[in-house]
Parts: sequence; C-alpha cells; structure tokens
Amino acid sequence: NAAIAPKCVVVVDHYDWEDDAPPRTPWGSTIIYEAHVKGLTYLHPEIPVEIRGTYKALGHPVMINYLKQLGITALELLPVAQFASEPRLQRMGLSNYWGYNPVVMFALHPAYACSPETALDEFRDAIKALHKAGIEVILDIVLNHSAELDLDGPLFSLRGIDNRSYYWIREDGDYHNWTGCGNTLNLSHPAVVDYASACLRYWVETCHVDGFRFDLAAVMGRTPEFRQDAPLFTAIQNCPVLSQVKL
Repeated sequence: NAAIAPKCVVVVDHYDWEDDAPPRTPWGSTIIYEAHVKGLTYLHPEIPVEIRGTYKALGHPVMINYLKQLGITALELLPVAQFASEPRLQRMGLSNYWGYNPVVMFALHPAYACSPETALDEFRDAIKALHKAGIEVILDIVLNHSAELDLDGPLFSLRGIDNRSYYWIREDGDYHNWTGCGNTLNLSHPAVVDYASACLRYWVETCHVDGFRFDLAAVMGRTPEFRQDAPLFTAIQNCPVLSQVKL
C-alpha cells in the first residue's frame, strides 16, 4: 500500500505561551515532588470530576495551591510519553499503570487527556500554570528500551525501520536485555543518538519542560561497556538547549 499510505502529518501549531519563562530554581534550592499524572488528582475531591486524573488537572488552581503549600519547587511527572500495556498484562486482564513501556516517545499518552485531540494543549496549559506559580516541571523519561520488548514482542516502529541500528543485538540475533524489559536501545549509534536528542529537545522546546529524570540512566551510557563520555551524554552536554535544563 506504499502508493496510497500517508507519508506524514502536517500539524499547524499556534499555541500561545504568553510570557511563559522557566523558573530556573537553583539546584541547591530545588525540592522535587514526584507524582503520577492520573494518581495525583484522580480522587481529589476539590478537582472537578470531569478533569480528575488528567493533564488539565495538574494546572487547576486547587492543585497549584496544594503544591505551593507543600513548599516544593519542581513537579516530576512519571512517564507521560505514549506507552503500551505488555501482552502478558493484557492476557491477565490488566494494564500498565506506571508508563515505563514507551511506544511513541514524541507523543503524550492520550489516556491522561480530557480529549486525545487536545492532549498537547492541555499539557502545555498545565506547564504554563505551574511556571506562573514558580514550579518547574521535570519529566521521568524512558530512553533505554521500547515497548517492542523481546523477539516475541510486538512490532510498532523501530524494529521495522532498522532493527540492527536501534537495538543492541547479540551474535545469535536476540536482543541484549540489559534493561530487563526485553530489549535495549543502542544509544551509541549516531542515528539513535540523534533520535533520543531530538526527543529531549521536543519536550523542552515544544512543551517548555525544565528537565529530565532518566530511567536506568546507566544503560544509556553503554557502548557496550559503560562510558561517562558515551555518545548520548556528550550530545546532551554539547547541546545549547539540553545543557541548560535540569538532568
């Protein structure tokens, strides 16, 4: 179906950030509150029922006041990139709650939005409101593996695009499972470094996030042995955008 398959999507983005600016709280004064987007507000009695457990609820005045009363300076959100429930969980009638199984690292998880079509604006509205209150937003991000799992896992994108470039492959053709999740992204390959760097820049430039907490950060330094000057670490350090955020 190559002749008729869509090749791209054109997005017209006119979001008004107004006078939004990062709080840039010094590290020595930073107090981080870690939270799950859904879990933080899902049962909050003072948040309107229709927005509980969503991105929109993060920027509600009740939540802003609560966070200010706690005295925190940064809200660290567990993974918000679109993720999938593992086949094993689905067979058990369960779902992935925590989000550490990314499918699309440049897209927001639609289940946390009041409407999937407005997820991005809802998220940016929340960040803008948090910034006005002097609260930074840090994302817990998963760049060490993908939801394609092991050899028996689903095929979503990277495996079909260039399996041997995107993943660490053993001599027998199986994946190196240094993450315990079935596969490991090869963040020493130039194309994968570019992919990960672009992902991080997207969240900073498009959504104005203030920093990242990296899941299994040591795995990101595999070359395959660990190196402090691994390609992705060096790329982040040399990037004029990423070198200025909290890591």
